Amino acid sequence: MEISDGLRDFAERYTAAWCSQDPARVASFFSPRGSLKINDSAPAVGRDEITAAAQGFMTAFPDLQVTMDALEDGGERALYRWTLAGTYRGPGGSGQRVQISGFEEWLIGRDGLIYDSLGHYDADQYERQLR
Repeated sequence: MEISDGLRDFAERYTAAWCSQDPARVASFFSPRGSLKINDSAPAVGRDEITAAAQGFMTAFPDLQVTMDALEDGGERALYRWTLAGTYRGPGGSGQRVQISGFEEWLIGRDGLIYDSLGHYDADQYERQLR
């Protein structure tokens, strides 16, 4: 997928949404029946489920900061590379500082929103940092 200025702007606004502590704002970047799949988990389908998935991260990390590391042409999909940083303070939180990088493979729908996102990060590294 060719990376246009419009898509780059979209990705920057998506990044800001993740930092907003407003999970519905994150979900607004997805088509109404869009999906977000993270590693091997079941996909969150539709804006309500995507809102819940984003809320999980925002609850776990009240000081959540996401940075966009790169936006790349991945053929049919755009590759959105990110780094998440925050202090694990959610339910059962350890107070540990976490920093993890990963990426999402976006399939953009005809409406200009994310129709399908496949998210990837090193889950083992993430789990080690939570303790």
